[in-house]
Amino acid sequence: MSEPIPVEVGLVYEGERVRKQDMQVELGGPSVTEKFEIVRVRKTDEITDGAIEIIGPDITQMTEGNVHPLGILVELAGERVEPDLEGVVERRIHEYCNYIEGFMHLNQRYDIWIRLSKKSYKKGLTSLKIIGHVMHELFKNELPIIEKVQITFITDPLEIKPLYAEALKTYEARDARARGLSDDDVSEFYGCALCQSFAPTHVCVITPQRYANCGAISWFDGRAAAGIDPKGPIYAIAKGECLDKEKGEYSGVNESARQRSMGEVKRVYLYSAFGYPHTSCGCFEGIAFYIPEVDGFGIVLRSFRDLTVNGLAFSTMADSTAGGRQIDGFHGISIEYMRSKKFIDADGGYHRVVWMPHETKDRLKPFIAPDVFPAIATELDVKNIEDLHAFLAGHNHPVTERWRATDAAAGVEAAQQVQVFSGGDIPLTVAGFRIILKNAKITAEKVIIQPIRPHVKPGGEHHDAKKQ
Repeated sequence: MSEPIPVEVGLVYEGERVRKQDMQVELGGPSVTEKFEIVRVRKTDEITDGAIEIIGPDITQMTEGNVHPLGILVELAGERVEPDLEGVVERRIHEYCNYIEGFMHLNQRYDIWIRLSKKSYKKGLTSLKIIGHVMHELFKNELPIIEKVQITFITDPLEIKPLYAEALKTYEARDARARGLSDDDVSEFYGCALCQSFAPTHVCVITPQRYANCGAISWFDGRAAAGIDPKGPIYAIAKGECLDKEKGEYSGVNESARQRSMGEVKRVYLYSAFGYPHTSCGCFEGIAFYIPEVDGFGIVLRSFRDLTVNGLAFSTMADSTAGGRQIDGFHGISIEYMRSKKFIDADGGYHRVVWMPHETKDRLKPFIAPDVFPAIATELDVKNIEDLHAFLAGHNHPVTERWRATDAAAGVEAAQQVQVFSGGDIPLTVAGFRIILKNAKITAEKVIIQPIRPHVKPGGEHHDAKKQ
């Protein structure tokens, strides 16, 4: 580094978490509405290389333990730097910030969440300008086509507001560009390994109709990134043979997943949340979660702060969804994927979605069939699963056809399962260990209760099997 840096910077710190009790300050995050990071391409004479500006209070002027707003504007210039690279370089902010000891960066775009540790603050990481110097050096060294980098940090809420609105328009313009392209129109997809520091087996597959989980990388972004840095974290994936058109399974994607996950992930369904669902990292914008009681899906975005209809918060379900695992019924997704015609298409798409927050529903209205839209419940309509069942039946939601089909085939109404346990802590004792299931809900179609008969030892001594 050309500037003295008081903490270490390197790959070893990727994936480092800063817990609340250990943080000096928090920037952005769930409790801040207006926050963003954006990259804009400028003409060479419009910016000054290495210039770093802070608009608003710096870290030393922030109260310890408090949450503060943040906007990050990175301006680039170079003869070969095109606007198509904005989204690609933007995602590198996440990667480069996480190289810094004690500086945790999560999510992207309008969802950034940053924490600085007390330990690194005491070492001298006391200014956002230091963060800027690290970013500047890494951008220039890792992406040689960039000739100039100018960085501005905005912490003044009044200054963030208009820039936030402008950033949202830019994100939308980028996203809209890819909507006219079909997965059938291209010969290759793209993969992204930027989140493997947090989720080592995560393999993000980016197609024209399936945006990256983080919502920051489109198929066009992937093509641009792989073009300028073929050996970088965003790479081309040959589609190969289409093994299942409905579920979206391709031989090339499967092979790439095996290699990138070190054999952990062997098959991927791009359009289904069951069987071999696309893995989830931790930066996903939302979760599609299966609700077995009604045989439908709920959707919740990271910004929703209340409990969902199944009694769980986003953060609770995120713990079950993230980590690069393939979890049936828990599917990390982006807003743009929710706008796609391929959104959980193999599972029924929006004809299978039964609940989402009202703000999300309004946001997605243009992409939901008019006959289904009023039948999807929100937190304003229902508070629990029982209410949801009644709402769906009353609005003749398409999933009610599935209930009738199940009833006719099995003689049992799938939505009326017997609830054995619900919520709270469920303790289990197995082989000397006590296992506690937090906020668990367990359902079963049938419950069989059998008495444990005492075992009679030779000589007539009774020995209760429960005590063995």
